[in-house]
Formats: sequence, structure tokens, C-alpha cells
Amino acid sequence: MIANLDGLLYQAANLFLLPALLLIMAALVYCLYSLGTLLIDGLYQRRGRVQGALTLFSQQAGINSDDLELWIMQKLELLRLTSRVTPLLGLVATLIPMGPALLALSDNYTAAVGENMVVAFAGVTLALIAASISFVVLNIRRRWLFAELRQIEKSWDEAER
Repeated sequence: MIANLDGLLYQAANLFLLPALLLIMAALVYCLYSLGTLLIDGLYQRRGRVQGALTLFSQQAGINSDDLELWIMQKLELLRLTSRVTPLLGLVATLIPMGPALLALSDNYTAAVGENMVVAFAGVTLALIAASISFVVLNIRRRWLFAELRQIEKSWDEAER
């Protein structure tokens, strides 16, 4: 009975390896895209050629500071989730192949150990790279957006006077 349960748990866990690896790859692509847009936006900001999307959003009728903060949170949510969830996916992608690697090690089947360890280490490495990039991009974007929010609030204060 225990052997059947072990096999069932192993098969259930194994179902999540491919989705975890695909999500890690998607997160990495998204983070590289976000990094690219951050670099381009930074270049435009240095040249003074950009009017931020927050400023454009703030020009709508009836928008207040709370609406702008909510807009900022919504724009940063995917980066925030990516920076927090991707390391967990890396852990999943590490632990699932470790079971077969340990079994292969006990049978002295070193080729299978190596194959499983490559998957495990590649998964966690790519996940940590994606999480690191998204964390950096998130923090820079947050700083830029809140600086823009502060400028908008100052302009509103000046307009009230």
C-alpha cells in the first residue's frame, strides 16, 4: 500500500515539472523584455523626451492621488509576482528531478543522475536569474513612477493656489 502511495505521489509531482519549467522560461522572457523596455525608457528619460503614462492617466477627469497609486500598483503587479513566484518555481523544478537522481544514484546509474541534475540546476538557475531581473526592474520602475506621482501632486498643488 505504501509503495503504491509513493508511486502515486511521485507521478503527481512529476506532472508539475514541465509546467514549472515552461513558467520559468516564460518568466525569463518576460523579465528580459521588461529589462529592455526599462533601458529604452531610461534612455528617453535622460534625453527628456518622454511623458510618462502616469502623467497621461492623471489628465483624465476625476482622477485623484489614490487612483494614481492604484494604477501604479496594477502596472507593477506582474513584475512583483514574477519576482516572488519564480524562485518558488525554481525550487519545484529542482526538487522534482532530485527524486529520480537519488534513485539512480542508489543504483549506480550515473548517467541518469547527471541528466536529472542538469534539469534541476538549470531550472533553479534560470528561475533565480528571472527573479533577480524582475526585482531590479520592479524597484527602478516603482521609484520612477512614484517620482512621477510626486511631480503630478506638486502640479496639482500649484494649480490649486
